[in-house]
Amino acid sequence: MLAAGALLLGAWAFAQTPEDLDRDRSKYATYSFSKDDQYTVETPYRTVTVKQPKSKKVKNIIFLIGDGTGLSQWSVGWVANGGALNIDQMPVCGYSRTYCTDRLITDSCAGGTALSSGEKTKYGYIGIDKDQNPFVTSLHLAQKKGMKTGLAVTCRINDATPADFAIHGPSRKDEEGLAAQYVDSGVDFISGGGTHFWNKRSDGRNLIDEMKAKGYTYVDKLEDIAGAQGDKFLGLYDEYDLKPALDRGPILMESTMKAIQMLDNKKGFFLMVEGSQIDDWCHRNKVGYMCEELFDFDKVIGAVLEWAEKDGHTLVLVTADHNTGGLTLLKGSLEERTVKVHFSTKGHDGIVVPVFAYGPHAEDFAGIHENSEVGELVRKLLK
Repeated sequence: MLAAGALLLGAWAFAQTPEDLDRDRSKYATYSFSKDDQYTVETPYRTVTVKQPKSKKVKNIIFLIGDGTGLSQWSVGWVANGGALNIDQMPVCGYSRTYCTDRLITDSCAGGTALSSGEKTKYGYIGIDKDQNPFVTSLHLAQKKGMKTGLAVTCRINDATPADFAIHGPSRKDEEGLAAQYVDSGVDFISGGGTHFWNKRSDGRNLIDEMKAKGYTYVDKLEDIAGAQGDKFLGLYDEYDLKPALDRGPILMESTMKAIQMLDNKKGFFLMVEGSQIDDWCHRNKVGYMCEELFDFDKVIGAVLEWAEKDGHTLVLVTADHNTGGLTLLKGSLEERTVKVHFSTKGHDGIVVPVFAYGPHAEDFAGIHENSEVGELVRKLLK
């Protein structure tokens, strides 16, 4: 038996070539790149520097969600911007598992609901449990405490993630029904896209006029955001989703900072901001568009961190509802700010996503969590 074993071992060793025994398998990656899977940044943007505040009191919560944004997207963006991102200033990092109750690979409906409610739910469900009972979300808890609330996104405002926080439904396909729920939602600041579902409806309603009647200032242009007056705001800038980052301009930045200005008060506020289209361009496997959406989102993070540092009582969270695209960084250069990548899928995947935290109670978010646990930690701070 020993002799036979030795012969088999010798035969296996003889069959291996030096290349087979080389543990550096990266040489087997496919380096056949197209314009859609490589990108170079000509002029990087400057990032901020902030210090962690000493306060342990949470007055405000700003919850930023990069839709479909996992470790790979942040890594690709970091290289493309020359080795610096505003997310680097977040002192605490954890991880979130994103599966839902009935599927390993979640969608934005169930993924966002776990973050908003502290409970996992079924694929496709928005703000409801498996029996279709509505959740009291973190935004609703903030309203019950007398805090002001806001949503600022780059998708349709009635799309999955913003809807997960403010309204309810068993299907994202009921876009008119979801939009109509905002009229009575009580959310003080609403900014995104989707006018088609507000004023070109099959039931003849004009939800924009209904919101104006409730005291909302309505804005439909980037240049009008900063000067908007009043204490309730509705901004809708496109018929469906907003245009890509380089075409739409700094709508997410302007609306986020306007939201902070309008919502800031003695009782505090809860604001959810979504970099919605990072996910869209990962679905389309276009790394350049993805990078520009990520940069747009990261610039907002930088401005939020600078404001939160001055305030001293604001918890800032950044995470994702899920990962998208099976993105792999294969090649690139920090000095040349170039990346070459591979997307393994045009769908979502089940890789854990990072959770970044800054401000009072940031340390609560360190470690490995279920996405619902991240949501529950937020809810505890609002109780």
